[in-house]
Amino acid sequence: MKRFLNIAFLVLVASFFSACSKTPYTNRQQMIMFSPAQELQMGYQSAQQILKTEKISNDRRINALVQRVGKRIAAAADQPGYKWQFFVIDKDVLNAFCLPGGKVFVYTGLFKAVQNEDQLAVVMGHEVAHAIARHGAERMSMIQLGRMGKEIASKTLGGGQYSQIIDQAYGVGETYGMVLPFSRKFEYESDEIGLYLMTKAGYNPNEAVRFWDNMRRLKQNTKNPPEFLSTHPADINRINRIKSLIPKALKYYK
Repeated sequence: MKRFLNIAFLVLVASFFSACSKTPYTNRQQMIMFSPAQELQMGYQSAQQILKTEKISNDRRINALVQRVGKRIAAAADQPGYKWQFFVIDKDVLNAFCLPGGKVFVYTGLFKAVQNEDQLAVVMGHEVAHAIARHGAERMSMIQLGRMGKEIASKTLGGGQYSQIIDQAYGVGETYGMVLPFSRKFEYESDEIGLYLMTKAGYNPNEAVRFWDNMRRLKQNTKNPPEFLSTHPADINRINRIKSLIPKALKYYK
């Protein structure tokens, strides 16, 4: 057992040090166990599945706007290895998302909160930031490490009578101790990086405050979980943080 634990520990340590990288702009140290090529492949496969199951919007004006803003933001990101594509899903949902490798999807419902091109740049900057900061691969790496830890704990305690306790501990720990807090951290980080990207692309970063205030007002009549149980920060918290970052973002203005 001691030998097993020593080997397991060495594997975890080796995985950590061999997979260290830093996020752009914020320079946060991160641990990623997937290669950029693997990310591209996962993003491509997921995008193909979404395109088969979701209705893509035929609205020429919205599609042209998303393509124009998305390409400007992607150019500011300056990541030639990414395969950027921008899609509009015809669904009344206040959301957008980005898959690993640069596949960005925007729901038509989001345009209830988007009042101008600069505010759309807030959304596109945020989603492109998720991609270049490799948040998807980082989240998957954390989950994989958590499962490796669970396996080590199970073998250490001998499973059996402890297996249910281990499952419960790692199930709760993985959700509330790791995935949700890091998801909020990723959201804040994408707000920051996205603010810099939209400013580099020539958009007004002050519109980020107005956009998130629009979102806040639209969601006032919906029941949202407490922030510690949510993958996204409370709107007022992210608005205040964005306000504090605008002077720094303006240094990137061209």
